[in-house]
Amino acid sequence: MSESIVPPEVRPKPAVPAKPPHVAAPSPTAPHGPSGLGGGFGVDRVPGLGHSGSGSTLLGYIGIDTIIEQMRKKTMKAGFDFNIMIVGHSGLGKSTLVNTLFKSQVSRWSSGWGGEHKIPKTVEIKAVSHVIEEGGVKMKLTVIDTPGFGDQINNENCWDPISKYINEQYEKFLKEEVNIARKKRIPDTRVHCCLYFISPTGHSLRQLDIEFMKHLSRVVNIIPVIAKSDTMTPDEKNEFKHRVRKELETHGIEYYPQNEFDDDMEDKNENDKIREAMPFAVVGSDKEFQVNGKRVLGRKTAWGVVEVENPNHCEFALLRDFLIRSHLQDLKEVTHNIHYETYRARRLNDNGGLHPISANNTQESNL
Repeated sequence: MSESIVPPEVRPKPAVPAKPPHVAAPSPTAPHGPSGLGGGFGVDRVPGLGHSGSGSTLLGYIGIDTIIEQMRKKTMKAGFDFNIMIVGHSGLGKSTLVNTLFKSQVSRWSSGWGGEHKIPKTVEIKAVSHVIEEGGVKMKLTVIDTPGFGDQINNENCWDPISKYINEQYEKFLKEEVNIARKKRIPDTRVHCCLYFISPTGHSLRQLDIEFMKHLSRVVNIIPVIAKSDTMTPDEKNEFKHRVRKELETHGIEYYPQNEFDDDMEDKNENDKIREAMPFAVVGSDKEFQVNGKRVLGRKTAWGVVEVENPNHCEFALLRDFLIRSHLQDLKEVTHNIHYETYRARRLNDNGGLHPISANNTQESNL
């Protein structure tokens, strides 16, 4: 005996919500068309969703595209941290270059650290923090200086205090991570970038330069720069840059951006151009001069003004754009995902895991 067939219930077509007026219209090139699902409505297709790669369906505006704006607002409220270390012997204009990079008095000498400019007998670590704001974006900038580096008669192992400081910041972050009652946002004092200043000798790297970068490139993002490059002619500068790159390659020294960290071909092509231009030959100055009716940062010489931001005079603009405008976030990510994770894995393997630290035993220290 055959059973009667009950026709399916016919439900009304759901109302399509209107798209908020502040959200831009979809691109005309975006794929549209029926997906063959849910009654055959003509809808947007979402690649990678649904069965058999056929995509899913959107019956109207959802608001997924507002996630980026949500992340932006949350991040702007929290602010950013960026910690930059400057290393090189005295007289290379390290503080001046950092002040020029951030167009403010952020170096330790500019921040009221009293006393005479005496060369310390050993390498010291001096850190000073500032909160700088631009376009509503706040960033806590910490500049870590290393007075005394390379200024002694015997500079053997003078990189040890610097390496120790970098690892101490990793250790501090790791202990905060394993706390039972850890903070919602762990203070980040890890060194995201190390600017290493090379003397403009025009000949070759010193043995100290090679040893420092060989030891520290394993634990921090090193960006080599040639200081006071206006002391060399253009031909001397280009030859010196080429010689430095060959020496770094010969000694197996990897500097940022490292080849193995390129995510895709787009990153590789962009970073290859940067690697070919390194080390950047720079000039720093916080003094302004009148040139062709414009106020420019520069260094005055007997032959005229060396304009800091003029790409025909030096490569400061390349360094600034690379360091701040295109790779600042990547520097932080490589620090966290590569250098810190390497340190963390080694510590946990060596000690069989760190025991959680109670809130009562946690001690905080400020730079």
